[in-house]
Amino acid sequence: MSNAVATTAPNGARQRAVTGVVALGFLGAVLVALGSLGVGWLAVGSPLNRWRWLVPWRVEMPGVFASVVILTVGVWVMYVAWLRLGRLLRPWGTSLKELWIASVLWSVPLLLAVPIFSRDVYAYIGQGRIVLGGGDPYLESISSVPNWLQLGADVNWAESQTAYGPLFYWLAAGVVSVTGLAVEPAILLFRILAWGGIALTLVYVPKLAALHQVNGVKATWITVANPFFLLSFVASAHNDALMVGLSVAAVYYAAKRRGVLAIVLLVASVGIKPITLVLLPFIGLLWAGPRASWPRKILFWALSAILAIGLCAVMGLPGGFGFGWVSATLSAGGGYLVWFAPLGIFAGALIGVTGGLGLDSGWVLPVVQLLGRLAALGIIAILLFRGSYSRLVQRMLLGFTALVVLSPVVQPWYLLWLLPFFAATGIRDDWQLLWVYATVAFFIAFGCFDQVFLWQFNMEWKPLVQLASIATSVLCLLGLLVFSRRLRTEVSELIPRARWARWWSKG
Repeated sequence: MSNAVATTAPNGARQRAVTGVVALGFLGAVLVALGSLGVGWLAVGSPLNRWRWLVPWRVEMPGVFASVVILTVGVWVMYVAWLRLGRLLRPWGTSLKELWIASVLWSVPLLLAVPIFSRDVYAYIGQGRIVLGGGDPYLESISSVPNWLQLGADVNWAESQTAYGPLFYWLAAGVVSVTGLAVEPAILLFRILAWGGIALTLVYVPKLAALHQVNGVKATWITVANPFFLLSFVASAHNDALMVGLSVAAVYYAAKRRGVLAIVLLVASVGIKPITLVLLPFIGLLWAGPRASWPRKILFWALSAILAIGLCAVMGLPGGFGFGWVSATLSAGGGYLVWFAPLGIFAGALIGVTGGLGLDSGWVLPVVQLLGRLAALGIIAILLFRGSYSRLVQRMLLGFTALVVLSPVVQPWYLLWLLPFFAATGIRDDWQLLWVYATVAFFIAFGCFDQVFLWQFNMEWKPLVQLASIATSVLCLLGLLVFSRRLRTEVSELIPRARWARWWSKG
C-alpha cells in the first residue's frame, strides 16, 4: 500500500495520535456497554431487572430505542478507531505495545457489558450446572436443570445436544462452583476465560506471521484489535476465543517442529470445541518436516493420531464423558440453517421449491448437511496430499475454511476461527484487506440489529427497533465514507485499477 495514508509525524505527535485513537475506541466500547444495558441479554431472574433506574431503558419505548442507537453508534466508533489505529501504525513496525494497550482498554467496558450479539453464555452456565450435579452434558440437556429458563438460556438450547469438548464443560463447572446461581459473576468469569484465548492469540499470531514473512503487527491489528473479534469474544463471552487461541499456538509450535507440545495444545483446543480436530493431520505433516518422505509422513500421522487419541481419552475420564463429544460433533449443525451460509441459502431455496410443489422437505437439510461434509472432507484430503510444505499452513487453512463454509449453519463468529490464520499467512493490501473491512462492518452492524433483547410484551416493537439500528449503521457508514477523505483514499489504493476508485478519491 502507498504510504500516503501512513503517518509521517514525529514520534511525539504520532504517540499523541495513537493515544487519542485508543481513547476513541475506549469511548466506543463504553457506548456499547451503556447500550447493552437496554437491549442486551439479561436472564429473567437477574437482579439487574429490578434496578429502578434501568427499568425504563428496558421496558419503555424511548429507552429501548435510545439503547439500540447508543449500542450501534458505539460499535461504529470502535470500527473507526480500529481503522485509524491501523493507519497510524503504518508503515508497520515490530512493536506490539500499542495493540496490547488498545486490545486491553477496549475490552474493559465489554467485560462489564450485558451480553450482546449472542446469549450462548447462559447455556454455558446451564451446562456447568449439569456437570457440577454429576450429570453428563452429552446425554442430558439444559432443560434437565432446575430454573434453566430463569437463568437466561435460550429455549432453543432446551433439548439441544452441544458439540463442546469435555475440557470446556469442566471449566464451566468450575465457574458455576465459584459463582453458584449468581449469573452476572459467572458471565464475568467466562469473559475472563475468553480473554485468556485472546491473550494467546495476541502472543502467537505475530509469531506465526513471522514464520510466513508476514508483518506481525499488521496480522495482530487485523485479528485482535478488530472490533468484530472483541465484540464476539468478550462482549458475547464465547468459548470460541479459547479454542482459537489454543489452536493458533498449536499450529505455531507444529511449524517449529515441536510436535508433542503442538498436539497437547491442539487437544486442549479440541477440549473446548472439537471442530479444530481437523487441524491434526496437517500438524502431523508440519511435525514430519519439509523433506519428509511418504513413509515418514505416515509415521508422524500415526504418532499424532495415537498421541491425540490418548490425550482425548484421558481428557474424557473425569465424569465418565469418554468420547461423547464425537457423536455430539457429528450431529451438530442440523435442525436449522443460516441465510448467509452458502449451503444455508441452497437448502433454503430447495426447501422452498419442494414446499411449493407440495412435496416433503424434511430430508433437505440432513442431505445438504451430509453432502457439505463429504465435500469438505474431499477438499481436505486433496489438500493433505497435494501442495508444497512451504504452503502447508495455507493448505490447512483452506481445509478448515471448507469445513466451516460447507455447513448449513455458519454463525458470524465462526469466521473468527479462520481470521487469525488468514492474517498470519498474509492478507494483501488490495481487495483482500478491503474484504476484511467490509466483512467486519457488515457483521458488527448485523449483530446490533439481529440480536437485541425485548420483553415478550414489547415484541411488536422489534421491527422498528431493528430498523432504528439499521438506519443508524447506514448513517454511520455514509458519514464515514463522506467525511473521511483518508478512508476514501485508502479504498482507492486498495483497488488501484478500478475506475470508480480514481473518481472516489477526488470527492
